[in-house]
Amino acid sequence: MTQPDLSTATYDLLTRIAGALERLAPPQVPTPDFEAADAFVWHTAPTRFEPVPRVNRVEMDLLQGIDRVRDQLVENTERFARGLPANNALLWGARGMGKSSLVKAAHAAINRTAPKDGPRLKLVEIHREDIETLPALMGLVRGSAHRFIVFCDDLSFDSDDTSYKSLKAVLEGGIEGRPDNVIFYATSNRRHLLPRDMMDNERSTAINPGEAVEEKVSLSDRFGLWLGFHKCSQDEYLAMVAAYVAHHALPVAEEAWRPLALEWATTRGSRSGRTAFQFVQDLAGRHGVTLKPA
Repeated sequence: MTQPDLSTATYDLLTRIAGALERLAPPQVPTPDFEAADAFVWHTAPTRFEPVPRVNRVEMDLLQGIDRVRDQLVENTERFARGLPANNALLWGARGMGKSSLVKAAHAAINRTAPKDGPRLKLVEIHREDIETLPALMGLVRGSAHRFIVFCDDLSFDSDDTSYKSLKAVLEGGIEGRPDNVIFYATSNRRHLLPRDMMDNERSTAINPGEAVEEKVSLSDRFGLWLGFHKCSQDEYLAMVAAYVAHHALPVAEEAWRPLALEWATTRGSRSGRTAFQFVQDLAGRHGVTLKPA
């Protein structure tokens, strides 16, 4: 009986082990091509920056009733794009008042006036459920010649969710900290991003209630710029509708669309920019008009 070739057997074993380890290892992230677009969506399965050829956005002059917060965010974004100090921003408040629209409009406005041959300002959207991968995202954009707004829409955390700690570390803490070429913008209906009952429960069960609540509230403190969006008045709502009607050149006189717009808002129990746009979509459809793309 011939003796087995131990060197060959060992080689085959090591080859199988190496193959198994390779299959278990996470796939290598391809080098991002940030010249492909001005906006990207961050995906994690597999990990990649997906270019967005055309951003779904609203023109800046159509965002009515938010002049003060609009000017603050645009100024902050412009400073960041020029390489000057700027703050992470939390846009919080009433639904449908243009929080996410303002972020996208500010990004477009800054790039519109940027030098043609200079680095572009990039917008990267990260989904709420992928917040824990934020360190990986920032590691890939660190060192790029471009500057990045990392944007999370409708950011909030449930009572049993601990991923907010990752966000806290990335925004201000950690050894590396936030890259100089990255700023983080988020929108939320909550000012403190965490449910009130969560903070109340922490207060009631903690040895030192004040410290427990501080731990929860400190997440919002990582945002240097807080911009509040509040419900609009009837006049502001009608001004929003009028701006959309004029922008899309709808062939309807104000005395005709005004009572319809008021009825539309009443039946929905809401006056907001979103409600105004939804009314204008309905109005345009009934008159056979195609809305202009942004």
